[in-house]
Amino acid sequence: MRYHSDQITVNNILQFGYISRSGDVVTKDDFLDQPPAGAALTAYDEAHLKLYVRLLDADAEKADWREVVEVLFGLDAKAEPERAQRIYTSHLDRAKLMTKSGFCELLQGRLH
Repeated sequence: MRYHSDQITVNNILQFGYISRSGDVVTKDDFLDQPPAGAALTAYDEAHLKLYVRLLDADAEKADWREVVEVLFGLDAKAEPERAQRIYTSHLDRAKLMTKSGFCELLQGRLH
């Protein structure tokens, strides 16, 4: 599966971004270089759930990380290779951690 930036264009206004669960538009300016640490679900995680799912999908499809970071984060991996790799890796690691703990916490909160 290939990812194209036109798949995440929001209302043809932004080149990069998506709508979060809360309805906010998330753009490249909304990403931390390192997501929060620890197993507990954070507000940052909740705001980036869609990103985490897309990262996990891209990883499962063996998509090139440089293309993924450009599409999902709006970063040019050629211009900022170290930062792009760090952001991609740290967010993918966080997404994987959320599959073990954070998503369960999210669901428990919705069921009670």
